[in-house]
Amino acid sequence: MAHECSDRSLHIIDCGLADYREVLARQHELCEQRRRDEIPDTVLIVEHPPVITLGAHRSANKLLVDREELVRRGIDVVQIRRGGGTTAHNPGQLVFYPILHLQHLGLGISDYIRNLEEIGIDLLGQLDVTAERRKGFPGLWIENDRQSSIANRQSRKIASIGVRVSKFVTHHGMAINICNDLSIFDLLVPCGLENVKMTSVLKETAKRHSMSRLKKRLADSLVAHFSSSTQRDKVSEQGPFLSI
Repeated sequence: MAHECSDRSLHIIDCGLADYREVLARQHELCEQRRRDEIPDTVLIVEHPPVITLGAHRSANKLLVDREELVRRGIDVVQIRRGGGTTAHNPGQLVFYPILHLQHLGLGISDYIRNLEEIGIDLLGQLDVTAERRKGFPGLWIENDRQSSIANRQSRKIASIGVRVSKFVTHHGMAINICNDLSIFDLLVPCGLENVKMTSVLKETAKRHSMSRLKKRLADSLVAHFSSSTQRDKVSEQGPFLSI
């Protein structure tokens, strides 16, 4: 299996509903294996029980309640080494963690971030939600009042990105709010940005969607962006999901 990665295959693993710390440990294992070229590029797709994560930029880590209150509510808090500040995950949020070798894909970090944003824009577009990039603020946003200055707009954020790249290999990733309970974001300042309201597909459209179907759509988009055309056909025929 040591040289299996040369064909640029992409393995996509559906983790179901899984504890954040367990998936984080799995990411670390996969990163080491990917650096040694023991596995192909891999993406974990997951939903998490309620958890708040604190990023590498401590000034952007802003909780609005103390840790004891979070424990009382059954919300874990995890300090991690990724870009960005405080964010939250809970069921109904679609999260994916690409373990990719950027050098092998011919991508720089900014190109990679744009790819993640494009994947999110495409997926949300299929759900009748128009999301946009916002320069200098990774993630996806919904802007209605285009006449106001950015400083005065109340932007709605629907997807967050926080990544780490070490020795060309990525981990952490992107979270898209589909039908999750948004009240968890009342306990923090999302990404350390004041005046940001978190939103979701459900809140924007009043429509619910099957998470299993969305995972399949996401898998197709991941293959389209991060796999060669030959391998794309191969993965699609086999079915992109593997059990964890």
